[in-house]
Amino acid sequence: MLINIIITFSTFSIMEFVSWATHKYVMHGFLWNLHEDHHKVDRNKIFQKNDYFFLIFAIPSFLLILFGSDKLDFKFFIGIGIALYGLAYFIIHEIIIHQRIPFLKNTKIKYFRILRKAHKIHHKIITKKGCSCFGMLIVPKKYW
Repeated sequence: MLINIIITFSTFSIMEFVSWATHKYVMHGFLWNLHEDHHKVDRNKIFQKNDYFFLIFAIPSFLLILFGSDKLDFKFFIGIGIALYGLAYFIIHEIIIHQRIPFLKNTKIKYFRILRKAHKIHHKIITKKGCSCFGMLIVPKKYW
């Protein structure tokens, strides 16, 4: 039981670094054509091409949960860790930072304000190169 919690929590934690690397080297790299509309937002569109990146994480998570669910082995708990990170990503990035669902708009929670500030710095650059702050949950000290 404890090992399953450790696997899930470890996977969730590792996902922040996987997400950072994916954002920096894939989204701002060879798949910029999918991510670009996230930096040049059209407020008339509900969805962006950038939303396809959901599948990059959702498919492996789904498959790991599916193939690990028979015996509830490590694959299942890795899949759960990825899925929980995906849920956190949706809540933090889509709702709290970008306010695609207008909730917590005027929050007083310092951590949320810092997340927004770092992300605004990331979005100041609307081109493929020159951005900073590629993570979601971990924010550089200078924004605190």
